[in-house]
Amino acid sequence: MKLSVLANLYGSKPLDEALKIISSLGVRSVEIGAGGYPGKDHCNPAELLKDEKKLEEFKATFKKYDVEICALACHGNPIHPDKAIAKQFDDDMRNAILLAEKLGIDTIIGFSGCPGSDPDAKLPSWVTCPWPDDFLTTLEYQWNDVMIPYWKEMTAFAKSHKVTKIALEMHPGFCVYNPETLLKLREAVGDVIGANFDPSHLIWQGVNPVAAIRALAGAIYHVHAKDTKIDEINTAVNGVLDTKHYGDERHRSWIFRTVGYGHGEDYWRDFVSALRLAGYDKVLSIEHEDSLMSIDEGLKKAVEVLEKVIIKEEKPGGMRWA
Repeated sequence: MKLSVLANLYGSKPLDEALKIISSLGVRSVEIGAGGYPGKDHCNPAELLKDEKKLEEFKATFKKYDVEICALACHGNPIHPDKAIAKQFDDDMRNAILLAEKLGIDTIIGFSGCPGSDPDAKLPSWVTCPWPDDFLTTLEYQWNDVMIPYWKEMTAFAKSHKVTKIALEMHPGFCVYNPETLLKLREAVGDVIGANFDPSHLIWQGVNPVAAIRALAGAIYHVHAKDTKIDEINTAVNGVLDTKHYGDERHRSWIFRTVGYGHGEDYWRDFVSALRLAGYDKVLSIEHEDSLMSIDEGLKKAVEVLEKVIIKEEKPGGMRWA
């Protein structure tokens, strides 16, 4: 297992400068934003696919700092009910896949997306309860008429271009938001679909990440290292469903924190140990979304905590004591 960083946290800086900072912390792997919500500050697949010289310059920048690309991040909503918006996200996903093929990368990170409530809807509709029965009708439409057909076609496209892993981040607001919904889609469309396991979005839902890792053994394709702090007082009053702005930290039920500031080292030791037991031995990709810390400080502190708890060496060849 090794550390990585979702590099769009330095999207305001040139790629060269971003890699210089990241590599100075001893990190030798990055996840690169390649469309959708992560943006294209460091990587515009459509441009790189058309210009071989730009592509070679792009690859040379990583070689300069001895940093590899572990995955391309292309989180979006390609099944948005607004067809123009959906097409933008879909185009980004396809271009990211085509670029990944050229770069020899087998993993794309994304969201499942969320359609509207019916074919005439204009905005996405996330269903969180089964009653009134209208919600079940919406779920049936979303999954059977939109989600499953879309991801069947997209996974076939990915496989045809040597991308064997589409790691969907389980994120509330989208149809895949927990292990159950991730496995439901995977069963319906095949094992190109797996999880981008980001514990931060599970913690506030009341999910135990270690239990979730066990449930997803064999289906975890990527991991984000990001923490969440539950405000017990605000949650005791209002519960965990919270639509207040992320900047209203004092009044929210929970906020995102850098690793170690939502939970301590023992928590993260259990986390990485569970990943090893589940057969995952790739990267922990740090995603900085801590509104109480600067990017530089948040990233540095996350690296410091994870360096203490990550299991770097390969599994032992044998248990000589047993």
